[in-house]
Amino acid sequence: MSAYAVVTTDHLAPRERAPVWREWIWQRFGGLESDLYGDTTFEGHMATSQAGEVILTRLEANRHRVLRTQDMARDSDSAYLKIVAPMRGRAGVQQRGHQTWVGPGAWTIYDTSSAYTVANPERVEHLIVMLPKTLLMAHGLRLDPLMARCVGEGSGIARVALATMRSTYQELPHMSADAARGAGELITHLVRLSLLERSGQPTAQTQREALKDRIRSYIALHLRDPDLSVQRMAQALNCSRRHLHNAFSGGEETLASHILRLRLDACARELRQYPTRPITDMALSWGFNNLSHFSRAFREYSGCSPSDYRAAASLGQMGLPQAH
Repeated sequence: MSAYAVVTTDHLAPRERAPVWREWIWQRFGGLESDLYGDTTFEGHMATSQAGEVILTRLEANRHRVLRTQDMARDSDSAYLKIVAPMRGRAGVQQRGHQTWVGPGAWTIYDTSSAYTVANPERVEHLIVMLPKTLLMAHGLRLDPLMARCVGEGSGIARVALATMRSTYQELPHMSADAARGAGELITHLVRLSLLERSGQPTAQTQREALKDRIRSYIALHLRDPDLSVQRMAQALNCSRRHLHNAFSGGEETLASHILRLRLDACARELRQYPTRPITDMALSWGFNNLSHFSRAFREYSGCSPSDYRAAASLGQMGLPQAH
């Protein structure tokens, strides 16, 4: 399970809050100056967690602004793309000659390896998401023209990305490390699709990819539910069963085989990790309600029965089938 790292000014004396908050901002975000518009009182809270390589922070604070100069950016160890998605209040981001203001329902993105300012002229509650810049550069996306631009207003893939970022942050405490890593990869993919759409580059399969990612996200959150079905997904995602199946057409897996494979992956992992847990309990916990079906499916998946798989794992036997 992923834990939140929390900092808050609540336990500090009023006169200490502003200087301590500035120090926290400097340390938490790798060299970042902040000021409070001349205010002498301040209150702020931050809770940070991680989904694989993606860092998510919920920030609630009185009005303030932050600044990174080019010298600060050069001294930073890592380059991130940082998203600010307001839940309350608004944020103004300025970078490379661009400036944009965003409020609830929209988001903007900027590059921590270049100078920028972020203004929060009123009390705010933001979700801040940081993605390693290399994850987006690997796809050949031209990032510079997209920095400090408003993303996510109206409809489209950017709205899906925003909803996924919010739900991931909320569910991270209940996710395994593998699930959290997958959620981070999903966020990265949706952000890339959003930026492609924002840039006007050809995106013929953007909507199909978006639906497929929504399906994967829903499955990840409900994988343990034995009542998980195409019909329930169609209702939850407000689309037809045909559209759900079409999103997986042409790939190596059907929708049903994708769900089965994820469940078998999880069972194989737990057979390796928990040598004394009853196999029946484990199978039931991952949505299997027919033990004969589970045994047959696991044998096809791994080449041996669940009990033989566990025995081989306990002996450290070479050639042990691993989760796909």
